[in-house]
Amino acid sequence: MGWKAAQKLIHHWRILRGDNVMVLRGKDKGETGVIKRVIRSQNRVIVEGQKPVLRGFRGFIIVHNQQLLPKVKKHIKQGQGHEGGIFTVEAPLHVSNVQVLDPVTGKPCKVGIKYLEDGTKVRVSRGLGALASIIPRPDILKIRTTPRPTTVGPKDTPMDLVLEKTYDTKTGKGMPDL
Repeated sequence: MGWKAAQKLIHHWRILRGDNVMVLRGKDKGETGVIKRVIRSQNRVIVEGQKPVLRGFRGFIIVHNQQLLPKVKKHIKQGQGHEGGIFTVEAPLHVSNVQVLDPVTGKPCKVGIKYLEDGTKVRVSRGLGALASIIPRPDILKIRTTPRPTTVGPKDTPMDLVLEKTYDTKTGKGMPDL
C-alpha cells in the first residue's frame, strides 16, 4: 500500500462487527443486514444479506454456505484437492456505502461517541431524525475466537516468582550495577 492510500484509511472506526446496517448506494440500496467482517486495511465491510451481484474475477477463494450481500461469481481453476468452476462468494462494500441503524427508530444514522456520567464510553446515534439513543455494543464482540488458557503451561512464570519483591525503592536495594 502506498502512502496516499494509507492517508485515506479510517483511524477511528465506529462501525463494528455485528452491527445492524443499511446499504446506502449501489444495486442493493435499502437492504439491511448484519456486518460479518470488517476489513480495516481497505476501509471495507462484508454484510450478510440476500441479493447477488454478478462480476467477473479470477483467483482462489473459499466458498461459504451463508448468503451474503452483495455476491460475486468467481472462476476457480482446477487444482489438486479441489474442482474448478464458477462459485458465488461475498464481496466487500466500502464503509461509506453503509450506515448503522438506529435501535429506536430503525432508520440509518451517523454514529457519535459520548461519555456517560460514570465515565463509560458509549456510541450514540446522530443525524436527522435520530434520537441520540445509545447504540449497544454487539454481543458477538464479547465472544473470543481463541479461548484464554486456564491451565499453567511449561513457559508460564510461577506465581511466587511473579509476586517476589526484587527492588526496594527506599533503600535502592536490588538495582543492577550498570
